[in-house]
Amino acid sequence: MPTLRVIGLMSGTSMDGVDAALVETDGERIGGFGPARFRPYSDEERAILRQALAEARGLTDRHARPGILYEAEVLVTVAHAEAVEALRADTGPVDLLGFHGQTVLHAPERRLTVQIGNGRALAKRTGIEVAYDFRAADVAAGGQGAPLVPVFHRALVARSRLQGRVAVVNIGGVANVTLVDEKGGLVAGDTGPGNALIDDFVRERTGAAMDAGGALAAAGRVDPIALDALAAHPWFALPMPKSLDRNAFSPTPVARLSLSDGAATLSAFTATTIAGAIRHAGGASRIVVAGGGAHNPVLLAMLAERSGVPVTTAESLGWSADFMEAQAFAFLAARSKFGLPLSYPETTGVPRPMPGGIIASA
Repeated sequence: MPTLRVIGLMSGTSMDGVDAALVETDGERIGGFGPARFRPYSDEERAILRQALAEARGLTDRHARPGILYEAEVLVTVAHAEAVEALRADTGPVDLLGFHGQTVLHAPERRLTVQIGNGRALAKRTGIEVAYDFRAADVAAGGQGAPLVPVFHRALVARSRLQGRVAVVNIGGVANVTLVDEKGGLVAGDTGPGNALIDDFVRERTGAAMDAGGALAAAGRVDPIALDALAAHPWFALPMPKSLDRNAFSPTPVARLSLSDGAATLSAFTATTIAGAIRHAGGASRIVVAGGGAHNPVLLAMLAERSGVPVTTAESLGWSADFMEAQAFAFLAARSKFGLPLSYPETTGVPRPMPGGIIASA
C-alpha cells in the first residue's frame, strides 16, 4: 500500500484544545513524523463543550444534536479546520485527515458512542479527504470502542525496537494502556481516571486548569480512606479489554480534604489504578507514559512506586508525549482508508478484527 501524508487530529477528554500532527504512513508502518501544532480552546469554547458534555448524557440517538450540542459540533469542526490550516503552512501536500472529533458520550454497554464534529464539512472546508467516526463500527459490533490507539503503540514499539513486554500508557482525561509483547501481541484497555478528576478538582477549588507539574499533590498527603473509597468502584474488577466515560467516577471521597491532600489522593488514585491494570493484565518490563500526565513528575513517581516497574516518558524515546494521540489518528486514518482493522478482540473486546471509520471526499 502507498505511503500517505496524513494529518491526525485529536480533541481529548481534557478539552484543552486541538492537537494536529503529520505522519507519513501506509497504515502498517510509520515512515516518519512531520510537524505538529496545538490550537487551544478559549475559556468560552471550553464552557460550551462542558455544557455539551453534560447535555449529552441524555442522548439515545448518536446522530442527534439537540440544543447546545449543535453549537458545540460547529465549534469543534471550525477549531479543527483552523488547526489544519495553521499546520499546512509547515507540511506541504497532505493526502488525508484523521478526524476523531470530541467525545461527549461513551456508553458501550448501550452500544452508544458519540463524537461531535462534522467530517464532511471539514473535508469541504479544507479540500482534503477526511476519515472520521472511528469508534462506531466497533461499538455497534459489541466492542468497547476504546482504546483505538494500540495498533499505533505497537508500530511505535516496533520502530524503536524495544525489548520485553512494554506497557504504553496514555494519561489524558482518561488513562489507557497497551501491552505489547515481543511477538506484537496486544492487550489493551482503559485503566481508570487520568487527569480528569484532578483537573476538575483543582479547577473547582482554584479556577486553575490543572495541577501544573503536580505541585499541589507534592505538597499534600494521600488520604488512605478516601483512596480506598475511590478504588472500590466495581468497574475496576472487570477484565481487560474495557473502557469508560470521562465522568464515570465521582470525586466525592475527596470533598472533605484540603486542596493539596485532595490533589495528592486523586493523583494516587490514577497511579494506583494504572499500576493495578498493568499487573492484572500480566505485567510489563517497562512503562512508557504519554499524554498530559507525562509532564507530572509526581504522578510518574507514584506510578513507578506502585507498579515496581521502570517508568520512562515517550519523549525520552523520541516519541511525542503531547501529540501521540493526534499521530495515532493519522495512522488510523490510513488504516481506515485501506480497510485495515482498527480494533481487535484483545483491545476492545470486539468479536473479530474490526475495520472502521467513514471516508468523506473533499
